[in-house]
Amino acid sequence: MSSAIQQSALNQLFNEARTYNEWSEKPVDDKTIRDIYDLLKWGPTSANSCPARFVWVRSAEGKAKLAAVAIDANRPKILAAPVTVIIGYDLAFPDTLPRLFPARAEMMRQMYLQPGIAEVTAMRNGSLQGAYLIIAARALGLDCGPMSGFDNAGVDQAFFSGTRMQSNFICSIGYGKVGTPYPRNPRLTFGEAGRFA
Repeated sequence: MSSAIQQSALNQLFNEARTYNEWSEKPVDDKTIRDIYDLLKWGPTSANSCPARFVWVRSAEGKAKLAAVAIDANRPKILAAPVTVIIGYDLAFPDTLPRLFPARAEMMRQMYLQPGIAEVTAMRNGSLQGAYLIIAARALGLDCGPMSGFDNAGVDQAFFSGTRMQSNFICSIGYGKVGTPYPRNPRLTFGEAGRFA
């Protein structure tokens, strides 16, 4: 990387990007969904573990199933969004290491077999990949509405039954209705959030 990206791109990704709760009727097509994934997959993860798993919920049946296990405030958001992605993580991710990290796959796999290591690694790196998803979607001109506020066990039963996958958070994606975001809340200053050491 040799130079900073343009200010307009920074604005689109961060400075002017907002969380949306209301959506236009413009659909998000298959190609755009695949383009989002094809960008986010390049974000770094520990040992290239790539533990995140994504369910792109957009059918009426899928939306109803997801909305049924969400809190009341989130149900209309899920039903109205063109797509709501379940960002989960796969506790069986070490099985993919021979393909994703061939240089040291067996050594890393043995490390992840130690109690608690796979769980922490999958949650941490799956969360990173969920953040990459938001940045990728914004880079492609979409808006995002990430949410917790749902029954994780209910989502896991409805969408990941019979697997070692677990849900982390969900994120609606589409084209937000202009003028609908709440006024932007403040953020912590550099000094409040961190320090040099």
